[in-house]
Amino acid sequence: MPERQIVTITMNPAIDKSALVDRIIPEAKLHCTSIKNEAGGGGINVSKALQKLGMGSFAVFSAGGHNGNLLKDLVRKEGIPFEALAVEPETRENFVILETSTNDQYRFNMEAMNLTDDLSEQCLDMLNSMTPKPSILVASGSLPGGITPNFYAQLAKWAGTINAKFILDTSGTPLQLAVNERIYLLKPNVSELGQLTGMETNSTESILAAAQHLVSSTAVQRVVVSMGAEGALLVTPDAHEYVAAPSVKKLSTVGAGDSMVAGMAYMLAQQGTPAEMLRFGIACGSAATMNTGTELFHTADVHKIYEQLKPVL
Repeated sequence: MPERQIVTITMNPAIDKSALVDRIIPEAKLHCTSIKNEAGGGGINVSKALQKLGMGSFAVFSAGGHNGNLLKDLVRKEGIPFEALAVEPETRENFVILETSTNDQYRFNMEAMNLTDDLSEQCLDMLNSMTPKPSILVASGSLPGGITPNFYAQLAKWAGTINAKFILDTSGTPLQLAVNERIYLLKPNVSELGQLTGMETNSTESILAAAQHLVSSTAVQRVVVSMGAEGALLVTPDAHEYVAAPSVKKLSTVGAGDSMVAGMAYMLAQQGTPAEMLRFGIACGSAATMNTGTELFHTADVHKIYEQLKPVL
């Protein structure tokens, strides 16, 4: 695989801290076990998942302060080549606590850094200087305050200038603005699809109609709608396919969406068909839910689920 075939972008990364506790009790000192620090944020998680699948990528992310140095160390330990864009504010932290007595999960996402808009220019300048250029560009996660909300639209436009396939997984205004540019693959959830189109998304049929409208009325080439426990729906200009989610024991949904994106990027890089891309993405996302905390999937689980999702011949 050519170096930097896949490049991931994370403008709002985090240190993901996770731990187990028997029971959450107000005012009590809670003794936590299995404490972990992991590099987190949409694109970083995609790079970590690709690494598990045996496919390299190049990660681009912002980093600031003590946490930023820790973030770089954690990404380095994963064996992922990267470029860290220096920022002044401290990189944020997120916390995930699993209450083992109930298997309930509590997620605490800290407020995003407030950055200056020259970070978007830094990122685009760095991409322009990159040799060789990526053939697949993945942007995942939210944008921190201070960054222009049309940054992902700018990335989509830049990807078009080098004929790279742009995969986007985000929400809110950055998502609304990005669909005006050419996007190879967009991965909204059901709620985001409804907000994008202004259409009902309360049934499989209405979700299909909304996704078809999105593809026909915007510059988006392919849509994979993540439907949670119901599975996922792929819509292209001339076809669609729905795959139900497999039955697995779910312990945590953290990182499942990023794992799904990684699986689709992996299969895309392997020249897989759209149907194979969808199924492998679902396999990665489902396998990620089988582990606690912020841990992603086990590769053996991915391949086992993928085989189950293949159509019956």
